[in-house]
Amino acid sequence: METVDLLRNLMRAFDKNIGALEKTQLACCGATIGQCHAVMEIGLAGQISLIDLANVLNLDKSTMSRTVNALVENEWIERITDPENRRYVKLMLSQKGQVLHEQISSVLNAYFRNIMKDIPENKREQVAESLELLINALNKNNCC
Repeated sequence: METVDLLRNLMRAFDKNIGALEKTQLACCGATIGQCHAVMEIGLAGQISLIDLANVLNLDKSTMSRTVNALVENEWIERITDPENRRYVKLMLSQKGQVLHEQISSVLNAYFRNIMKDIPENKREQVAESLELLINALNKNNCC
């Protein structure tokens, strides 16, 4: 099998497995997969604009806006208006959102801890390095 075909097939298998993770493991948190991704990114950033969040998640502004509206309705995030520029709004986790962030992190940490146990210890660093190279290549090719 050609290397390109192998990579494509491996990526398809990877995508299916990550999809299964999201459907089974994150369902316990009470948020949609898109909401989980947004909560995690907002939690990592502390505060972030809607545009920046959409860029990080590689979503269009209207899709991100609908997700954010649902997160605000569920009281998981808060919108903070910049006092100097009322059109500029930042998003941050509410107390309820911080709890959700911790739940999601806990579920993901437990899941990936189990994954790491199934990778031989002497290969773990190699796997992480390879994934980092792959992600960098994906980011480079998904730009613009």
